[in-house]
Amino acid sequence: MEARSAHRRLRNHKRGLFLLNGPSWRSDRLALNPALLSPTGARRFLPHLDAVARDFAAALGQRLRQSPSGALTIDPHPLLFRFTLEASSYALYGERLGLLGGGEAPGGAQRFLGALEAMLRTTPPLLFLPPIVLRLLPPPLWQEHLRAWDVIFQHADESIQRIYRAFCRGGAGLGPEGAGPGGGSGGGLLAQLLLQARLPLDSIKANVTEFTAGGVDTTAVPLLFTLFELGRNPRVQRALREELRAAGAGPSLEGAGPRPEGAGPAPPDPQALLGSLPLLKAAIKETLRLYPVGVTVQRYPATDVVLHKYRVPAGTLCQVSLYAMGRSPDVFPQPHRYDPWRWVANGDKSFKALAFGFGARQCIGRRLAEAEMMLFLIHVLRNFSIEAVSTQDIPTVFRFILMPETSPLLTFRILD
Repeated sequence: MEARSAHRRLRNHKRGLFLLNGPSWRSDRLALNPALLSPTGARRFLPHLDAVARDFAAALGQRLRQSPSGALTIDPHPLLFRFTLEASSYALYGERLGLLGGGEAPGGAQRFLGALEAMLRTTPPLLFLPPIVLRLLPPPLWQEHLRAWDVIFQHADESIQRIYRAFCRGGAGLGPEGAGPGGGSGGGLLAQLLLQARLPLDSIKANVTEFTAGGVDTTAVPLLFTLFELGRNPRVQRALREELRAAGAGPSLEGAGPRPEGAGPAPPDPQALLGSLPLLKAAIKETLRLYPVGVTVQRYPATDVVLHKYRVPAGTLCQVSLYAMGRSPDVFPQPHRYDPWRWVANGDKSFKALAFGFGARQCIGRRLAEAEMMLFLIHVLRNFSIEAVSTQDIPTVFRFILMPETSPLLTFRILD
């Protein structure tokens, strides 16, 4: 991550959690945990995420209605990237970008989208290079990386100014409960942190920009793998749809705007719905077992420990290989089978689901990512059938995160 740290030094920006260690990391983490990891904090974002997921389903439904065949076969990754950026931006900044309509995004959103794409594209070649080598690289690569981060930080600055202007007007819509579904520029994590004032402004900006950068492809790619597995496992897809219907989430393409008169029963409350879908939650665990975003979890023990009769001195790098463990028959029977029921059956599951890490350093965006993925899948599965064009296994590559070497093609149809 030296390239990111070098950008912060060059531009005199503070570093956020992803780049901190020691007391600075602990101070920021303790200030951010209540807003992101506590159940109360996570609930504040559900209306934002649910609104974007419903709008995604409405936009996809509109494209399908315009298709003469009633079907749409696409590589869904670009749409998923736009969805996760739209959802995370709404949750973090309280602002809709307008990325779901297809084509060029309105206003400065297209520049922000391009900057995130450029930052993610230039990160892998720079990932493990020391500073002296960075300075020797061909100028275009390093300069493009710097410019991308500059735009991301500028977006945070503009959002902070917008929120302060709203404060000056009385703060309408910027309270800690956040905005309701349907758009607008209500609250988000940024407004909440500014109101609470537990962190200095430059630390708030540093952390929110890193959450933005770290929460797009790390959610979009697991969703892509999940859609692929559901597309080649129709039995699992049907079971999830039955679970949704039993929970009161039948087909509905009304979108996130005002509901027309006579539109039928209101959609279930997102919070109540998420708590009544154990198989859907298990499906996400199953995806992350087979396709972990990070292929290892790493820790340095603070004191000497004994692991399986081996003495491990303090400060030794210890790694759990999530990819190997997830596909090991010694840990998971029939490991190559996509089987969400393994997570809801009785049996010891301790430390088998480690995709988000564990303990004090578990992923701080865990609850946000889990809710975002579940709400997306709810609105897609309740309205569309999914079919994989090819059922062959997808070769994967590690490019900062685990990704498909080539994105799978999926066919969507509106459910009867």
